[in-house]
Amino acid sequence: MSAAPDNMRPIKIAILAMGGEGGGVLADWIIDLAEHADYLAQTTSVPGVAQRTGATIYYLELFPRAAARARGKDPVLALVPVPGDVDAVIASELMEAGRAVQRGFVTPDCTTLIASTHRVYSMTERTALSDGRVDAASLQEACALAAKRLIAFDMAALAEASGSVISAVLFGALAGADLLPFPRAAFEAAIERGGVGVKASLSAFRAGFEAAAAGRTAAAAAPIASSAATAKRGSLAALIDEAARTYPQIADIVRAGVERVADYQDIGYAGRYLARLSSLAPVAHERGGERLLAETARQLALAMAYEDTIRVAELKIRASRFARVREEVRLGDGQLLQIAEFMHPRVQEIADTLPTGLGYWLLNTRWARRLVERFTKSGKVVKTTSVRGFLLLYLVASLKPLRPRSLRFGAEQAAIDHWLGVVRDTAKTDAALAAEVAEARNLVRGYGDTHERGRERFDALMAVLPQVTTLPDAAARFAALCKAAQADESGTELTRAIGALPKLSQAAE
Repeated sequence: MSAAPDNMRPIKIAILAMGGEGGGVLADWIIDLAEHADYLAQTTSVPGVAQRTGATIYYLELFPRAAARARGKDPVLALVPVPGDVDAVIASELMEAGRAVQRGFVTPDCTTLIASTHRVYSMTERTALSDGRVDAASLQEACALAAKRLIAFDMAALAEASGSVISAVLFGALAGADLLPFPRAAFEAAIERGGVGVKASLSAFRAGFEAAAAGRTAAAAAPIASSAATAKRGSLAALIDEAARTYPQIADIVRAGVERVADYQDIGYAGRYLARLSSLAPVAHERGGERLLAETARQLALAMAYEDTIRVAELKIRASRFARVREEVRLGDGQLLQIAEFMHPRVQEIADTLPTGLGYWLLNTRWARRLVERFTKSGKVVKTTSVRGFLLLYLVASLKPLRPRSLRFGAEQAAIDHWLGVVRDTAKTDAALAAEVAEARNLVRGYGDTHERGRERFDALMAVLPQVTTLPDAAARFAALCKAAQADESGTELTRAIGALPKLSQAAE
């Protein structure tokens, strides 16, 4: 037997995955695959601080046992990845791929990057006062520049369509990338030896393999739905088709808006969304304001689907949520799951859910308000997996048909119509400024204290808009004010920025 070359190196693989995504399962599959092919295999894991402040990094090194025997000694395998010396990086989400690039694990001379393009937003993105999302297109472009080869598509969608988890799709993409010296059948055999969820995992594996081998983005197959849901979607589909034909340049945004608003209330409410948008369309087309129309469509959908107690209760008892939690905690056969929710509705939120007259009565009647505050001041833990807890939230969610008669609904619709009127009037003279006014509506979000702070800052911006309109570069100045509104929670930066604006008399001069 000839000796193996001294410069023979291990195959080095880094996996970046968040909790509940099966990163450990994926690492186990690769180890099992390698060991059954007569390879020495080693894996270590370094957990992140928390689920969305850093994923767990699983690091694997594989070395052929025959080569070790020929050299007469076992290789020394590393415990952690070294920047600039990783053959394959597998990321379960696009931001984690970006983190791998930032850490230097992905290099253009040796690294194949396999990443899912879906997003799970980080805490900094979610808690931003306005739209704090990182641009996905820029992230993917950076990944493509950093890697020797990039294989990227929405693996979460494929996993959902297959009834499996994303780790199986990632395993299939690794096989389809043809990076490892093992045949496809060996990968599938590793899944079968695992013995858990084999059928669904193999289905997801095949979808990932085919997408990676074809080098294209894969579309998830549509799940089979009940006849009632299909009929409902039929009406919704007709509305979406109409919207796409009317707004071809922003079809994706309008489609998402119609779906969100219809899910929030009903088909009629989605029709109201399109009617409102159509009131702006003529002036937007006349002024060449494609961004204006797109931003208004986006913010209008968010505004109409505001968060209230009915919406929160509805989302917490959906079957899809229970299924997602079971998957995230990897609930086994014979295991019981309990989900405890901390609910702390304030008097204002309770009044907002009531019919308009009753809501005003509660807010303005001192003894009634104090009585409600007494029972709600400490909050309540509700177990949605218990019959009592589920029925409590089900009762709140069942108020959905009565929402249009509620105190909050009337106030929100009036505020939306006023904002749209300001956008339309502004667009007649300055489409760029109108687009900034449309985007500023994103400050009003969430519920409780978060909603109140956002509303206060939005109102402050609307109050100063006439002053900004008279200034040179009005759109840029208003955008700067919006940025100041998001700079801190106290609103100090916005107050300072408004105070620094030239007065109306100075602008006229």
